[in-house]
Amino acid sequence: MDVPFNVQVNPNEDTEWNDILRKHGILPEKPPSPTPLIEEAILEARRKAHENRLEDKDLDELDELEDEEDEEFLAQYRKKRLAELATIQKTSIYNQVYPLQKTDYAREVTEASHKSFVLVNLFSPSGGNVESRVLNNIWQQLATKFGDIKFCQIRADLCIEGYPERNTPTILVYKDGEIRRQFVTLRELNGVRTKIEDLEKVLVDLGAVKENDVRLKKKDDQSEDERQNSHAKDDDDDSDWD
Repeated sequence: MDVPFNVQVNPNEDTEWNDILRKHGILPEKPPSPTPLIEEAILEARRKAHENRLEDKDLDELDELEDEEDEEFLAQYRKKRLAELATIQKTSIYNQVYPLQKTDYAREVTEASHKSFVLVNLFSPSGGNVESRVLNNIWQQLATKFGDIKFCQIRADLCIEGYPERNTPTILVYKDGEIRRQFVTLRELNGVRTKIEDLEKVLVDLGAVKENDVRLKKKDDQSEDERQNSHAKDDDDDSDWD
């Protein structure tokens, strides 16, 4: 009498027996290997990286590449950069920090946000509030640099009666009549070490500035001396903060 017994089969093994079982529908077909898809994705990523290698170059940097890149290819990028600069110039209608009065808030902020992003800095006038001093300085730089975005500021206690100073500075981001993002103090950014790059990243994340915008500050723009001076200033700010 034949005694039935179980044969243990690993369906993932690439064997002739498994091929027979698959042929008769006993085992399911093997899923396609992901390797070709991964290789294709890597090749596509490399291709796009090569095609977009000039995306972050400004006009001066493009000129420096004349001996390395195809002349026609460079000309296309120059034309693109000039068009971007023309658009920026046309849409840069603010270019300054707008001081707010509470009575004008709805018109200058909520209504204006239907035309562009509006960022409001609720600041403390206290000289001891280091974060407010840091943000006020950055606010001026951002307003000059990104003239298509409206940067406003108002004393927090004049905007909201009894607003606690410990919550300043507070950043409110408006678009299309609504608050899209808010930061209570600079804790979410980099505290007293917050730099313009931190706020630029916020603008990119919000969609207020494109990731490849020619105005974005590059990390390598600072010289070593500037970085050292920046670190020295941070140390001073830390002392004030303590």
